[in-house]
Amino acid sequence: MGALLLLLLLTGAATGVTAKPNSGLKTWGRFSRLPYPGDKAFLHDTFPAEFMWAVGTAAYQVEGAFEKDGKGLSIWDTFTRGGNRLVTGDVGSDSYHNVHADVRAIRQLGVSHYRFSLSWARIFPNGTRGSYNEIGTNYYRALIKKLKEMRVQPVVTLYHWDLPEHLQQSLGGWTNPQLVDIFKDYADFCFHTFGDDVKTWITIDNPFVVAQHGYGTGVVAPGVKNNPELPFRVGHILLKAHAAVWHLYHHRYRHRQKGRVSMALASHWIRPSQTCRESLRECQCSLDHVLGWFARPLFTDGDYPPCMKERLGSKLPSFSPEERDFVKGTADFFALSHGAALSFQLINDSLKFGQKEDLDLRMLLYWINAEYDKPPIFVVQSGWYVLGNTKTEDPKHMYYLKRFIAEALKSIVIDGVNVIGYTAWSLIDGFEWYREYGIRRGLYYVDFNTPDMKREPKTSANFYRTVIQRNGFPELPEDRPAQGVFPCDFAWGVSANSIQVETVPSQFADPSVYLWNISNNGELIKLEGLVAPPLRRALRCADYATIRQQVEEIRQVGVNHFHFSLNWSALVPSGDVSRPNDTLLGYYRCFSRQLLRANVTPVVTLWHHTRQRSSLPALLNNNSKWLNSKTAEAFADYARLCYRELGAHVKMWITLNEPNDEMVSYQEGHQMLRAHALAWHAYDREFRHLQRGQVSLALHMDWVEPAFLFSREDVEPAKRVLDFRVGWFAEPIFGSGDYPVGMRSWLRQLSSVSLPVFNEVDRGLVKGSYDFFAISHFSTKLVTHAKEDTYTYSAMLEVQHMIDTTWIMSPRPVVPSGLRKALNWVNEHYNHVPVYVMANGVQEDPAHFKDNLRVYYLYNYINEALKAYTLDGVNLKGYFAYALSDQRDPGFGFYGNIQDEVIIKASLFNYRNLIQHNGFPIQGADPQNCPGPPQSCVSCQVLSKTVLGFLTLVGSGILITLGLIIYYTAKRQRRPWLQSRGAVK
Repeated sequence: MGALLLLLLLTGAATGVTAKPNSGLKTWGRFSRLPYPGDKAFLHDTFPAEFMWAVGTAAYQVEGAFEKDGKGLSIWDTFTRGGNRLVTGDVGSDSYHNVHADVRAIRQLGVSHYRFSLSWARIFPNGTRGSYNEIGTNYYRALIKKLKEMRVQPVVTLYHWDLPEHLQQSLGGWTNPQLVDIFKDYADFCFHTFGDDVKTWITIDNPFVVAQHGYGTGVVAPGVKNNPELPFRVGHILLKAHAAVWHLYHHRYRHRQKGRVSMALASHWIRPSQTCRESLRECQCSLDHVLGWFARPLFTDGDYPPCMKERLGSKLPSFSPEERDFVKGTADFFALSHGAALSFQLINDSLKFGQKEDLDLRMLLYWINAEYDKPPIFVVQSGWYVLGNTKTEDPKHMYYLKRFIAEALKSIVIDGVNVIGYTAWSLIDGFEWYREYGIRRGLYYVDFNTPDMKREPKTSANFYRTVIQRNGFPELPEDRPAQGVFPCDFAWGVSANSIQVETVPSQFADPSVYLWNISNNGELIKLEGLVAPPLRRALRCADYATIRQQVEEIRQVGVNHFHFSLNWSALVPSGDVSRPNDTLLGYYRCFSRQLLRANVTPVVTLWHHTRQRSSLPALLNNNSKWLNSKTAEAFADYARLCYRELGAHVKMWITLNEPNDEMVSYQEGHQMLRAHALAWHAYDREFRHLQRGQVSLALHMDWVEPAFLFSREDVEPAKRVLDFRVGWFAEPIFGSGDYPVGMRSWLRQLSSVSLPVFNEVDRGLVKGSYDFFAISHFSTKLVTHAKEDTYTYSAMLEVQHMIDTTWIMSPRPVVPSGLRKALNWVNEHYNHVPVYVMANGVQEDPAHFKDNLRVYYLYNYINEALKAYTLDGVNLKGYFAYALSDQRDPGFGFYGNIQDEVIIKASLFNYRNLIQHNGFPIQGADPQNCPGPPQSCVSCQVLSKTVLGFLTLVGSGILITLGLIIYYTAKRQRRPWLQSRGAVK
């Protein structure tokens, strides 16, 4: 680290006393106002050139050799032998005898800094200089020398929780103020002995844990508990001890050694449980009780946070004015620990004050930056953990590491926080304090059952090495947005699971007679007791109000295709196609015809698979459903009915929509494949030559990504899942005419699961029964072979499902690149087949009419589709956004609803804009010359027919009214004449 940077760091620390009280309170408000989801998107960028990449360990966790070469006992050596404990850190990772292996791992990672702690009892066995142990000192000299030889800077922690046991037994440990001078003398020896080669020092690691859990809850050594005031007295002494050491270094060593000193503080992050100012104050107070307890005295005014003083009262010791001046400003940088530390997992809820813990490192960095007046921040511990039985495959740890590093990068680039370094924790597996060996946190796997404690790099180590080599996450060519347009005949569409059906035209459902009050308020006045005569005309498509409304909504989106599903059980309720529901069939016919008049091509699904209901006619539903081979024949007959009745208007058919659901059995799937093939061949033989349409099926195809791309052990599970989820239906139709080879071979190993066999007739029937490949794609999953979470583990496929924690969630991951990869998979497997994305969308709160997530989603997914078309050569024919309306597809629609009012969401205008430009035209390029569609004024047609119908109705009413007037007038005129003849009494 250069002298200029050091000067900047010291200047930053010196000016840290100007922050206003509770300046961090603005953090929650600031982040709630950042643009969503753009701010949540992954940032491709790099860290500053001088950024410190580090990895770390703690002495008791890894060194072992607890009594070797004159080392004294520490409080952890004693603590792990107390009570019913059976596990100790006596050996740990045996780094004492394996320095060469640790150094080799450090070199492989390529870090610039290595953080480790000195075992106080290895240097001073009883805690004081009089018990000096030369052998222990030489161990650290040798380690530092090896680090310097490979140009890795040591970051040395003087005290990482392992107090010499003698000081605990004789003085009461950190409860005794005498430890201030004892610790200062120990630090003086270390500065004098190692300081020429060490430029970064940590005095005490995580004093919150030492005080709160060492002398409060008793969860960690020395295990003292049951005195609620003791932790605060311990914290008071820890602060004084740190300040004494800082002043010692500042006055005696800094001018020559030019190093820096700080105290490593750890904290959770916390978010409000309610959106009110009181909750924010409780969040602020929670951070004050954990982080501010030590940070405010060091970085602000030498005193405790007001919230602590107010709530703890006399339990909290007080500083004299001289002590405040002594403590204030004694940190050359802010050393922050974050992750699976005891200060993050607060053991109980007492310090959350009714709010919720959160893993957000970025917001914590911003809070520190605001609260303590922009100090340079060195993240000296960060990471997560995996279970103790995990070996070298630890993608969960890797993705948490990715998340925390990505948040640190955003903190620098976007938030302007001065983050100067990041330390992944830890280098190797070891003894994990109160969790013993139940979890692992190392980047390197340690086999504790081998004599030499063999170390192997984990996936997290390979990932971290790559991040360091690239100095972050530089933008790669595939990350950049593409520019270009789709072909002129590209199908732009919108999909809906179903449409709103109106069985009786609303205008003619009411036979009552009305008068039009033209002279007053223009209202229609119902004439009680009168019924209009029938109009004696055939029903017209324009009579359906719901058709007019839906077609107009579709037209406003700007698409040229609309995909919807028919209802088999409603169209053929008895299962007999000779007795269809003619009314509903007529409605579908009208709907398709009106779409065409609006220059929108109907795309019709014959059967849409849903888990909630089968949508099969009752007879079939009650007779083994798809397991009955006759269902396939019945489906083909139903398809013929639809082709015959609707085929004049429908040129693009989907037989089965998303039948490849994991809840569908292989036997059911086999019959569905036959049903599709029978329906396809029925069209091919009987209707294609006249109707000139196309038929296929649509498969659900979310992308499946190996959790670690460079691991063959994860690539194979991803291929396996795709075989079982997509190849299951795709390979028999688009490929070999049989199920995927990998699927068959895998299931042979499972005697409990059998895969049906195609006979020669069915193989010939199914193979090639397509005109295009249609997929529904919404999200991406990660898979690994390493079992971690039983809830998301598939025992049959032996894969662990997981997500990248940097992905946007709602509720499924938003991963635009997954669409491009899915399209390439189809293209590569099935020889440049024409492909349609038949449904693609994201679920968002229906109340969000300014649906920024959907805007972001559609823009980026369509851009990835363009990359597949223009860069990868995928034969992409069309894209359909899902869905039209929340009314039929809740949470996915371009249209929302408030009571009876239809609301147009922001995403509709953005999608329409993309359609109008046919993609993402290159700025300044010649416009694409595409022939326009035939002009049609649907609104004019609808208006003329509506006005005609309305005028007919009004005219009928007027004629009836005039007839009644004439009748009663004539009756009054006849009455006197009849009376004169004696006819009326």
